[in-house]
Amino acid sequence: MSTSDPLLQPYRLKHLTFKNRIMSTSHEPAYSESGLPTDRYRLYHVEKARGGIALNMTAGSAIVAEDSPSAFGNLHAYKDEIIPLLKRIADECREFGAATMIQITHLGRRTNWNYSDWLPVLAPSLVREPAHRAFPKEAEDWDLDRIVKAYADATQRMQAADLDGVEIEAYGHLLDGFWSPATNLRNDEYGGSLDNRLRFTHRILDAMREAVGPDFIIGVRMVADEDWDKGLSRDEGVEIARRLAASGKIDFLNIIRGHIETDAALSEVIPIYGMRSAPHLDFAGEVRAETKFPVFHAAKISDVATARHAIAEGKLDMVGMTRAHMADPHIARKVMEGHEGEIRPCVGATYCLDRIYEGHEALCIHNPATGREATMPHEIERGTGSAKRVVVVGAGPAGLEAARVSAARGHDVVVLEAASNAGGQVRLAADEAGRRRDLIGIIDWRLERCGDLGVGMRFNFYAEAADVVAESPDIVIVATGGLPNPPPLETGHELVVSSWDILASNTKPGADVLLYDDNGAHPGLQAAEMIAEAGAALELVTPERFFAPEIGGLNHVPYARCFLDCGVRITINTRLLSVRRDGNKLVATLGSDYSDTVHERRVDQIVVEHGTKPMDELYFALKEDSINRGEIDYKALISGQPQEVVANSEGAFRLYRAGDAVSSRNVHAAIYDSLRLCKDF
Repeated sequence: MSTSDPLLQPYRLKHLTFKNRIMSTSHEPAYSESGLPTDRYRLYHVEKARGGIALNMTAGSAIVAEDSPSAFGNLHAYKDEIIPLLKRIADECREFGAATMIQITHLGRRTNWNYSDWLPVLAPSLVREPAHRAFPKEAEDWDLDRIVKAYADATQRMQAADLDGVEIEAYGHLLDGFWSPATNLRNDEYGGSLDNRLRFTHRILDAMREAVGPDFIIGVRMVADEDWDKGLSRDEGVEIARRLAASGKIDFLNIIRGHIETDAALSEVIPIYGMRSAPHLDFAGEVRAETKFPVFHAAKISDVATARHAIAEGKLDMVGMTRAHMADPHIARKVMEGHEGEIRPCVGATYCLDRIYEGHEALCIHNPATGREATMPHEIERGTGSAKRVVVVGAGPAGLEAARVSAARGHDVVVLEAASNAGGQVRLAADEAGRRRDLIGIIDWRLERCGDLGVGMRFNFYAEAADVVAESPDIVIVATGGLPNPPPLETGHELVVSSWDILASNTKPGADVLLYDDNGAHPGLQAAEMIAEAGAALELVTPERFFAPEIGGLNHVPYARCFLDCGVRITINTRLLSVRRDGNKLVATLGSDYSDTVHERRVDQIVVEHGTKPMDELYFALKEDSINRGEIDYKALISGQPQEVVANSEGAFRLYRAGDAVSSRNVHAAIYDSLRLCKDF
């Protein structure tokens, strides 16, 4: 197809021609099994190839040796068993015109010793990485010798798998640990001068080239500026890039800026919502200009306009849209077909990355098909049966997803919403002036798709059972969400306010506030952030052994920064037992699971967060008149099969509920409920 779109221009790298400029950079979704890329891993990458991407860079990173134990589901590049599995991925991606490469590494200190074979982690010097907490062993000569061979052997395996190339990882891992003055304190031939600090890297590249010859594509994903007063400077980093480019040993650079030894530092490399988009794009362009060498890059390039700008302005040769492809693996196809407006947006929630550590699998906050390609569709196909009347009650994320999917199947859909607008708790969280405002993209995208599909929307409509029945439905989805659930206090329920009251600005923060959060998710933390930024003296109390257990490392960062800057007091291992009034003050009685000792706090305001309680009255009012009496066949649900339960042959409609109308969970769960229920209607 002839086009002037910079993103859709082909790009030639050595003997390989990419069909466009869009790639997914290496990342580890933790879909592997025993370190091998089995079906779940394969289908995830093949879906992006089907969606038109030019280059899938797999693994993040595949480990080359046993003493680099998996930290987050890494592939095992040191196993011969990986070869046929990777070859199948490459072959299937190639059928759609996509190239496949892999990133390999030795993690160095960025892992822990008490995984896998319990070998000590390795580093150039005895400098601990705070994020993974291991105290490393200083690499000896025989360590370096075997790791050089391990890189060469792993590269040979990747060539045998018929991959299109490899890149070696050099940011936060073993290789660049030698480059950085922050982590290389050696006084031997591998420390001191830049020549010495690069010696190990050149040994590895030489061995790789000897193993696979001059034609196989090899690149380096490298930090060219650690943005750290004691780390690798811009001048030295760009000089390393120049030297590698001029060495004749590699074919491209994949540029990173920043360091990643703490969550706070990592969030500057991989920004989340509320942070600047594409913060390192201009820097990557500067490296390209100074090296005159092929440059790839990815860091919060989440929209097509920014990606197009990166190519059009000559900043990059290939642009990485990695998290964006977790939200929508069909970005390139939609651009090619002129349907750019239909791309499901990446909202920057970074549930994907945080979930790797918290839940051991990467999941997109609002695309539950990602990582579940075996059972869940990314594109909804129109059904072949007769159209049904589907009534959805509630226009939060669960309700809008149910409406979108049902309408895409070809059904006649109406949404009944009690509020004046759509969004539910997502709209509550996406305060227009707040850091999480981009979350509204979850709602806006679904409203647009529902509009395209002809879904009827009725707002300010508090639906009761008679209203639903009057619609003559064949299927009813109750997605009414929940309301704040008060914590179990001995006394004083009437004296506290909920996190929702703060988030909705129904209640202004007091001057001296105690916020009790035994949920540990975003609602309590976001309310605390708003209270702190309003200038209140705030104590955050939780019964957990650390605050916010449901918040992953990257989302933890802005909350922690705010609380430190605003002087928030955080009290762990403590429960709110009761509340009483004393004059114009409230007295909170605090206890603990670990002691009978109690304490009191005198404050102006007590805010509580204890999840939500389902708004399920409508569901139970409709249950006895439904064909399935609300029953869900869990085995069918899990395997992606249609729901066929008949518990009442005299029933008039099928009845389901989704999201917080079932139980207090999160946005991903709500949307996943609706997709897997409605995709077979």
